[in-house]
Amino acid sequence: MTSPAATSVPAATDRPVLRDFGGGPFGVYVHVPFCATRCGYCDFNTYTAGELGTSASPASWLEGLKGELRAAAVRFAELPSPTPPVSTVFVGGGTPSLLGGDGLAEVLDAIRAHFTLAADAEVTTESNPESTDPAFFARLRAAGYTRVSLGMQSAAEHVLKVLDRTHTPGRAVAAAREARAAGFEHVNLDLIYGTPGERDADLDAGIDAVLAAGVDHVSAYSLIVEDGTALARRVRRGELPAPDEDVLAARYERLDARLRAAGFDWYEVSNWATGPAARCRHNLGYWDGGDWLGAGPGAHSHVGGVRWWNVRHPARYVDRVAADGLPAAGWEALTDAERYTERVMLALRLREGLPLRDLDADGRAAVPGIVARGNAEIAGERLVLTDRGRLLADGVVRDLLV
Repeated sequence: MTSPAATSVPAATDRPVLRDFGGGPFGVYVHVPFCATRCGYCDFNTYTAGELGTSASPASWLEGLKGELRAAAVRFAELPSPTPPVSTVFVGGGTPSLLGGDGLAEVLDAIRAHFTLAADAEVTTESNPESTDPAFFARLRAAGYTRVSLGMQSAAEHVLKVLDRTHTPGRAVAAAREARAAGFEHVNLDLIYGTPGERDADLDAGIDAVLAAGVDHVSAYSLIVEDGTALARRVRRGELPAPDEDVLAARYERLDARLRAAGFDWYEVSNWATGPAARCRHNLGYWDGGDWLGAGPGAHSHVGGVRWWNVRHPARYVDRVAADGLPAAGWEALTDAERYTERVMLALRLREGLPLRDLDADGRAAVPGIVARGNAEIAGERLVLTDRGRLLADGVVRDLLV
């Protein structure tokens, strides 16, 4: 049932109605809403200094974050079962590295002040290569971070220009090497493929750079032209062509083949790792239906089938925390049907696939046709996407949910 608060800012008496933890992993996501510049393809909840003016700052955001974490810990303590240890932390954005090593250390200290981190907790931060250096990575390592995710996007200068990325083509590789030298065993590089003007050779150069960097994880996403972005306006004006679906499929297959040949294997449709230990446990928590607290402007949370989301603007976020502790803009209790839909959508994207027992009667009835079309196979009582099926994953989900 969806609360009226889902469409309006709740009063202090209309906070998310929490249920108990679901028994799986518990993670904390922290959203850092600051960027030095706005990339043309990005529709994330981020703000440049010019857009914010004097209404908010990293310092005021950090004080708001501390207040939200404190209030969330108090609310969780009211639940019947103890708050589980935090198994994963992910600091994303935006550009978390703009906080510097000391700022990110303070973020982790704020989490530790109110929650217990598991002894083997995975602690990740995203970083822009241009706002990192060896001292930055050394500070992160000393603070307790265990994993770094770097935005590379491409190794081709003209592709980065279309995306409005500011880093030079070689900086991401250098940053990855600096992170490894600082003691980070787990380092990810992000790629985007299908940008207008990108050639096969450009993608190959990006893969070559990733492999040369010595990372153990790669995330690769097809370019999506999001409404309201500068890129969407350029496409609409005819300055750039829209991404071609056939080209995107061919690029994905090319990327997958090269990564597999180099010892990476896919574990989620858009993610490859050199082994189980290199997989991003925090994101696996999302895909496996785990619980998490999302802290920061616009962040989403999920505990025991209840989801809530924070006010988006950093200044409003800080004000709401000061007034009420929890800055939720709305919440919803997921119905059984909604939870089933999400389970199918997310689990099917994983290498392990979706247990057949999790499907309802209509879903099980659709399985033979999906298998006959070559989009999935049965492996150990699970429905697993084939290589062809990964390209058509959304269609397979639709078939199962009809």
